[in-house]
Amino acid sequence: MNKKQKIIFRSSIFVNIILALLIVWVLVNNNFANEQLFFTEVQENLVELEGLIAHQIDNKWSEPNLVTTKLGDVLNGLNLGLSNGMYLNSISNKDREFLERFSSKLRQYPHDELYALSKLSKEDKEYFEALRTNLREVGLGLNITIMKDWKSFISILKALEERIEVPLNK
Repeated sequence: MNKKQKIIFRSSIFVNIILALLIVWVLVNNNFANEQLFFTEVQENLVELEGLIAHQIDNKWSEPNLVTTKLGDVLNGLNLGLSNGMYLNSISNKDREFLERFSSKLRQYPHDELYALSKLSKEDKEYFEALRTNLREVGLGLNITIMKDWKSFISILKALEERIEVPLNK
């Protein structure tokens, strides 16, 4: 090889290494961004849901739509995270299937839809009170320290999913 070919060869190797590092960096950031989406839109909303249920219990369910609206936020967060994770291919099939099953179980509870507020029966309120107990028992609630790593998040949701009966005790 002459001198010109050696320079081109070395430059090509250098550019390929830079491109490979860039691809790895983008993939890591996509995974991180999707995990953060689940933490803020699902985990934090579940903590707030627990607090809202407690507040409604203390206030004799004076504003039950705060609870159903927050549950709607949790469900929307799950849908957003799943859609984003599938689009970016940053969520495993196993986690996707689990999160879809978890979402289905949460959809049993009354939740607000666009332009429609749910009405809660006495039985619905009891279901939400049981959900609050389950949330606290698995470690999701106000004044409970929560971890922000994916494995802990999934294990907490699995523990919660196991506690939610299908159908709700009717």
